[in-house]
Amino acid sequence: MNISKIYRKRIIPAECILLKDDIILTQNEEVIITQWNTLHPKTEFSRGCSCFFLQEGIKVSKIYRRDDTLLHWYCDIVEYSFDPADSAMTVTDLLADVVVSPEGQAKVMDLDELAEALERNLITKEQMISCLRSLNHLLSLIYRDKFDRLQSYLDSIGL
Repeated sequence: MNISKIYRKRIIPAECILLKDDIILTQNEEVIITQWNTLHPKTEFSRGCSCFFLQEGIKVSKIYRRDDTLLHWYCDIVEYSFDPADSAMTVTDLLADVVVSPEGQAKVMDLDELAEALERNLITKEQMISCLRSLNHLLSLIYRDKFDRLQSYLDSIGL
């Protein structure tokens, strides 16, 4: 697999955008690692890096403040699709997120949006099942103090 373009697809609000400024640093059958600046200026943070876990339905992002200190880890539950003809990957955000503080505290977010998406038939039953399984897997890693397994991919290349 050789990905040269990554699209971010949101369900709420509905949008699909090319992450044209993201820099793909490494990729293999398990992960794709990118570095990026925020698309829209934010007061809390300005840049980050992400590791797309292709088999697990998880994207883990390390978010930095403007002074380059770690703000938090932001974990999206996602679905991946690939277009080999275009060397593109589309990452569909399945709405459930987990924010992990530098101290290791986890906060689950946006489950109300996930419920709304199912109510409005914006996601399929299969996507909901996949989302819940990936979320459970992620939370199990966090609660068993194994989140460092996911963090290590970014840490190992100095991000």
